[in-house]
Amino acid sequence: MTTPTADQTPAIDELCVHTVRALAMDAIQAANSGHPGMPMGMADAAYTLWMRHLRHDPADPTWPDRDRFVLSAGHGSMLLYALLHLTGYDLPLEQLKAFRQWGSQTPGHPEYGHTVGVETTTGPLGQGFANAVGMAIAEARLRAEFGAELVDHHTWVIAGDGCLMEGISNEAASLAGHLRLGRLHVLWDDNRITIDGSTDITFTEDVPARFEALGWTVLSVDGHDRVAVSEALARARSAADTPESGPTLIRCRTTIGRGSPNLAGTSATHGAPLGEAEVALTKQALGLDPTAHFAVPDAVYAHMRGRNAALSGTREAWQARAAAHEGGPALRRRLEGVTPALLAEIEWPTQETGAKLATRKASSAVIQRVARVLPGLLGGSADLEGSNGTKIKSSGHMTREDRLGRNVHFGVREHAMAAAANGLALHGGFVPFVGTFLVFHDYMRPAVRLSALMGQQVVYVYTHDSIFLGEDGPTHQPVETLQAMRLTPNLVTIRPCDLAETAAAWRVALARRDGPTALCLTRQGLPELDRSTAEADAFDGVAAGGYVLRGANGACKLVLVATGSEVQLAVRAADILESHGVGTRVVSMPSPELFDLQSREYRRSVLPAGAAKLSIEAGVTRGWERYVGTDGACIGIDRFGASAPAGVLAERFGFTVENVVQQARALVV
Repeated sequence: MTTPTADQTPAIDELCVHTVRALAMDAIQAANSGHPGMPMGMADAAYTLWMRHLRHDPADPTWPDRDRFVLSAGHGSMLLYALLHLTGYDLPLEQLKAFRQWGSQTPGHPEYGHTVGVETTTGPLGQGFANAVGMAIAEARLRAEFGAELVDHHTWVIAGDGCLMEGISNEAASLAGHLRLGRLHVLWDDNRITIDGSTDITFTEDVPARFEALGWTVLSVDGHDRVAVSEALARARSAADTPESGPTLIRCRTTIGRGSPNLAGTSATHGAPLGEAEVALTKQALGLDPTAHFAVPDAVYAHMRGRNAALSGTREAWQARAAAHEGGPALRRRLEGVTPALLAEIEWPTQETGAKLATRKASSAVIQRVARVLPGLLGGSADLEGSNGTKIKSSGHMTREDRLGRNVHFGVREHAMAAAANGLALHGGFVPFVGTFLVFHDYMRPAVRLSALMGQQVVYVYTHDSIFLGEDGPTHQPVETLQAMRLTPNLVTIRPCDLAETAAAWRVALARRDGPTALCLTRQGLPELDRSTAEADAFDGVAAGGYVLRGANGACKLVLVATGSEVQLAVRAADILESHGVGTRVVSMPSPELFDLQSREYRRSVLPAGAAKLSIEAGVTRGWERYVGTDGACIGIDRFGASAPAGVLAERFGFTVENVVQQARALVV
């Protein structure tokens, strides 16, 4: 792509940019809600990127070797919607008129899967920036594996001051600089304004120096000088594959609300409509009809869609190369993701009944088996590889020198790690998994929430799942975390009790193509349980969320419902209760969310009416009342933990066979 010179920027470019501004103003004014300042300020730079440098195809928005564009400053969504509409994506003008309205394809912040051409859901600042790092990791890894003829795209981001203030962007930028992701380019909308006013009140650091220290190349331009912007974009692209190249930050000095006679450069344009009078004055100042609304001149459509045939030609040429290339079929299979046929090839590990193994180690054993069959399995942890058991032992680590490793050292960057995993999943070609201690889910939670919102297949490997990690104490003991995770829509949380259930949990996670899965695993060894009287095998039982692991001898008077490490406690207690004539059923419920999705008949068959019920889980009890009922009871921990050996904690908090038996007998007397 060529860089334009001054005499190649005709009036049509100016008209197109002003049309983008006008559409943003009109849509936000019609909705009486939104953020006009950013679209107006970044219209020049974004138009230049989309029209001269971005490799995409409105006729096929998801073709694999397209450039990725991420609007990290998602509050400026009308900038993206205007560009999508004007360049010919299937986003009619009527949808822009319905901005922020029920059922429209133009929500307040961009949503992946909701609007054509939107690569990721953004709005929570910094998330898109970190997603883009994951996309760049995916591109670099696939390029190393399949070659430049099949993988030759870049990742472009527009980020604002708020994105760069958020801690997640610094974590992600540090990782990107370390890995020298030269095909990642961020346009920083340096308009020096946030909601509260000038950035001088909070944000006075030397941002370019910070990014240079993180290993980035920093370029600075006038964001309204389209020629200068284009030269910077071309420089970033051309330098991407040099050995020393890192990612590029392009500092675009802009004026928020550009064109508004009375409000440009002020925080008043950030998060509220300009007002009908100011919209009219702005259009007049831009040389547009102040009385026209959602007006798009034919010349703008013709110009902004004029290169679509060439864009389609680029895509078709890639498709032809991929069809003829020896690596094409393998790449196609990778992009298909996990299929039932691939799942059927996995040889799941097993062990003898009674053998002891921590479920974190069981998960590690499963990962090795899965990695043999799924070349797209890629993961790592936040500096806890050995503790989490996340290493694919048959592969090395991805580094700046060697992209082919299937393990990633994310460093102590939990939040960026989770967001990068979203980017890997969104990019395609990978099933990412990431690990840390369960208590640090809270560091990752915003990214996990977005994973669930976007329906992305990410596997979270959370270990050290309870007070039984012991002496590290309450700062590391996640008593409330499980129930908090279970409240997140479309996040499936599974707490398996042994190797069989851990393998089943991984199978559930790999079969889920429409959302993330969290595996909550133990530090301590657990016995492999006897399933000779179970009413379902581990795979079917975990997929159902809960199942009868051990039936009662004779009439069922009591049901012990447990998860994870507490299931073996329930089994041992059931032995004693049965010896005293109390017909006791043990239900393993590794995933209440999945259990709640089953039919009423199934749930009643597992938790029959008329039998007393006692739940056992080393966490807060709130939430278990819906399973045990008003006449049941819960053994749990409704306070923070303590620092002591695991055995002492079990005794002090009542996680003993004796206490379970005592509590159970009180229910059936």
